[in-house]
Amino acid sequence: MSIQLTEGVNLHVLPSKKYKTVRIVAKFCAPLNKKSITKRALISSLIETNSKKYPTQTALRSELSHLYGASFGTAVSKKGTFHILTVSLNVVNEKYLTMGDSVLSEAIAFLKEVIFQPNVLNGHFDEETFEREKENLVNYYDSIADDKQSYASLELQKLFFEDKGQQTPSIGTKQDLADLTATSLYEYYQEMLLNDQVDLYVLGDVNENEIAEKFKEFPFKARKKMAQTAFYSEPPVEEVILKTERQEITQAKFNLGYGTDVFYHQANYYAGQVFNGLFGGFPHSKLFTNVREKESLAYYASSSLDTFRGMLIVQTGIDSQKMEQVKKIVTLQLKEIQSGNFTDEAINQTKEMLKNQLLQSEDNSGAIIERIYANQLAKGEIISLEDWLANIDKVTKEDIMDVANHVKLKAAFFLSGEVK
Repeated sequence: MSIQLTEGVNLHVLPSKKYKTVRIVAKFCAPLNKKSITKRALISSLIETNSKKYPTQTALRSELSHLYGASFGTAVSKKGTFHILTVSLNVVNEKYLTMGDSVLSEAIAFLKEVIFQPNVLNGHFDEETFEREKENLVNYYDSIADDKQSYASLELQKLFFEDKGQQTPSIGTKQDLADLTATSLYEYYQEMLLNDQVDLYVLGDVNENEIAEKFKEFPFKARKKMAQTAFYSEPPVEEVILKTERQEITQAKFNLGYGTDVFYHQANYYAGQVFNGLFGGFPHSKLFTNVREKESLAYYASSSLDTFRGMLIVQTGIDSQKMEQVKKIVTLQLKEIQSGNFTDEAINQTKEMLKNQLLQSEDNSGAIIERIYANQLAKGEIISLEDWLANIDKVTKEDIMDVANHVKLKAAFFLSGEVK
C-alpha cells in the first residue's frame, strides 16, 4: 500500500510475515548540489546522536534499549542527480512479546521525535553536539585519505565527472565542513524538512491502516514534487584523462572510469549486469581470471557499474612498474567481450550468480526497501522479482556484445608507489 500523506510525502507499507522484526525507513531526497552535500552529511550525524527529548547519546541509546534493543541509524548516499539522507529503525515484532507491549507505536513516536524535535536551542543545534560531530566527520575524511583504494576511487570520480556535485563524495568535504555553524546548519535543516521529497517505508508483519494513521500525525508540509530525472549522463570526451599521483605506498592503485549507456532498469540494464559479471564482477570474470590469476599482474582486479550515472569502474591493486601492462590487458579483456570471445557456459554462470544475489537479498528487509526505493526513483514503479529474474534470463550474447561496444574509457587515476 502506498499513500500520499501530503504532496511530496509518500508512505509505503509493505506487509510481510517473513521477518521477526519491523523495519521503518525515512528517505529524504533533494537535487544533488555541492553546496548542501556536507550539510546533509553532518545533519545525519547529529540526528543519529541525540534529540530534544533524548539530549545525550546515552539517553537516546537508553530509549532504544527500552524498545527491546531496537537498532537505529542514519546514512547519506547519492543516486544520479539526487542526494539522499536515510533514517532507519529496526524493531522487534511486538507479536513475539508479552501482551500489552506497543513497541511499534513507541518506535514510530521515537522516529517522529528524532526528525522533528532535534537537539536545538535558540535557533541552533546544540553547540557541544555540533562541535563533536563536526570533529568526528573531519576524522572520517582523514581516514578516507588513509584508505588508498577509497582515495583512488574519489580521485577518479573527480576526473570522470565535470559537475562539481558529481565530483563530491556523498559525505561531503572537509573544506565545506569548515564553513558550517550550528545556526546555519539548523536553518538548512528546516529548509530540508520543508522541501525534500520524502518516502517512508514500513516493512514487516503490520496492519496497513494502523500504520497509516500513525504516520498521518507527522507534521510534514506539502512540497513541490521533483520533476527531474534520477539519471546523470556525462558527455563523451575526445581524449582520455590520465592523472598520476605518487605516494609512499607498498601497493599501487590503478582505477579506470568508462562511460556506458547502461542505466537502472532501462532497456539494456539487464544485459549490462551480465556484461559486468563477465568483465570483472565475479570470480570467473575476465579481469579476475586473466589480470589477477593467469598473468599475476594485480593483487585484485574487479569492475562495478554505477547505473544511475552511466559509469563503469575498474579497480586494481598492482605493482607500480606494471601499470602499462595492466592497462593493456584490461583493454584486451574488454575487446574480447566486444568481439564475442566468451562462452555460453560463462553467460549462464553469470546469470545464475546474478539471480542468486537477487534471491539472497530477499532475506534482508533493508535490501528490499533499498531496491524498491531505487525502482521508484528510476521508473516510478516497482519491478517485481519475477520480472527481474526473467529479464536476466532473456539476455543474449548479442545484447552483451552491444553493451560492451558502447563502453568507452574516459578517465584513469594511477596512485603510484614510486616516489620521485
